[in-house]
Amino acid sequence: MSEVIQTLKKYAHKIVDTGLVVGAGGNLSMRDGNIMYLSPSGFDLKEIEDHQWVRVNIDTGEILDDLKPSSEILMHLECFRKRPDITAVLHAHPSYSVGVSSTGQDIPNLFPDYPAMVNSVAYLDYMIPTTHVLADAVADVVELNDVIVMRNHGVLTVGKTMKEAFFFMQLTEESAKVYTISCTVGKPRVLTDEECLDLRNLSSEKYRQKLLKDSK
Repeated sequence: MSEVIQTLKKYAHKIVDTGLVVGAGGNLSMRDGNIMYLSPSGFDLKEIEDHQWVRVNIDTGEILDDLKPSSEILMHLECFRKRPDITAVLHAHPSYSVGVSSTGQDIPNLFPDYPAMVNSVAYLDYMIPTTHVLADAVADVVELNDVIVMRNHGVLTVGKTMKEAFFFMQLTEESAKVYTISCTVGKPRVLTDEECLDLRNLSSEKYRQKLLKDSK
């Protein structure tokens, strides 16, 4: 089994086991040279066999295997074309992130890990999934953002490694969850821009960021 397939299988299981997707929802991909390995359409992510990850030529979009790739293939291709620095794309439907963003609100910075690790988040208003319209909208913002929240739909994250993309997804969902809980108790205090900048400049946080970029 190739290292790419091994990593894809590992994180396909993780996003199901952590509740970031249900059923056959969500999709993930990794770059291997000029080839993208993408989850197949309609599969429970935990049931994908090694040979069922669909290979796609990133430059041309040509599908190199018989299985139908994820219907979000265009979105994944645009991410890799716009971001030569990344190797992984993850798309999930985390409940709290979808819930908060569907109200028209952004997910605020309420605890240190989120702003320290996630520098910027783009928000897209709802548009029909699986279309070039959504793929084009993602292409417009992914160069400057590692996290893209799609209102009434889900979250897309990209990373130097799949571990980094997964961590961004977890942090975004945890932040949305904390915000939802805090709103049931009172008015949450949001970290200021200055406080967020101070967090990003901590040597300990820069070290953590480096570990994520270097790990699998």
